[in-house]
Amino acid sequence: MSEGHGTVAAEVLDLLRHAGATLAVAESLTGGLLAAAITEVPGASAAFRGSVTAYATDVKDRVLAVPGGLLSVRGAVDPDVAAAMAEGVRVLLDADWAVATTGVAGPDEQDGKPVGTVYVAVAGPSGMRVTGAVFPGDRAEIRRATVERALGLLREALRGPRRPTATAPSGG
Repeated sequence: MSEGHGTVAAEVLDLLRHAGATLAVAESLTGGLLAAAITEVPGASAAFRGSVTAYATDVKDRVLAVPGGLLSVRGAVDPDVAAAMAEGVRVLLDADWAVATTGVAGPDEQDGKPVGTVYVAVAGPSGMRVTGAVFPGDRAEIRRATVERALGLLREALRGPRRPTATAPSGG
């Protein structure tokens, strides 16, 4: 396992446990890899509620309550869809925090988006965060990079806002 998955997943679960918080996951392009990375960590059941792999667009609508109109107009590969997936799984599985992934792993573009386009959303008590990226590589590389991005974004959200560090003025 890469440094990104194991270390970050363990840190995320530690942060959740210390906060007495729970996590749910909604996955599309990662197809269960994010949930697998989380559950590889011993003791994950103390914070992880479960996941929904909503690979088909209609499952995003029917199971995760992503608005059908949003899916019709924008397609499944969209930042607002990622946000709706995160909030949908958070409500469905009664979790404090949720992460969602959607994107195009290839081999062909989808919804007019090129291969490698990815959106990750984190929903929690402090609000919603969504990030987008275009990752290079083949299907496996894009999916792994998405898991790392999702875990990193969740870790950042769980840590909360950082205070800026004071820096000494430069001489001149």
